[in-house]
Amino acid sequence: MGFSISNAALRLVSGAFILNSGIGKLKITPEHAAGLQSAAQQVFPQVAAWKPEQFGSRLAYTEVALGAFILAPFVSSRLAGLALGGFSGGLVATYLKSPGMTEQDGIRPTSAGTAMAKDFWLAGISLALLFHRKKSPQKD
Repeated sequence: MGFSISNAALRLVSGAFILNSGIGKLKITPEHAAGLQSAAQQVFPQVAAWKPEQFGSRLAYTEVALGAFILAPFVSSRLAGLALGGFSGGLVATYLKSPGMTEQDGIRPTSAGTAMAKDFWLAGISLALLFHRKKSPQKD
């Protein structure tokens, strides 16, 4: 497993962002958790069975664990990209399926959806980590 400054930068930005988001949710209010749960139910109907407090704590711990995983230097960039891809895929799906987040075309964000549309950059980072190829050694 080689070291790539470009992959390290991508992992630092996304991992720190997700880790910080999870830490911020460790003391989430039940009302805020219920709002996030309502949005998540658009994509994952199973979360409706949980109490908002359960959803909030599970989301917080998942984000903390994922952020730490992405930042861990012993985790390969492809594996970090795969984990980030799963997470960002859920976020993007939530954005696309939540009413009022997109314009009539179903892609461009409304003013209410701009905050969620930023999750596309996480999906882009995951693809960059997954498909980054090292240069092959040049032959003489």
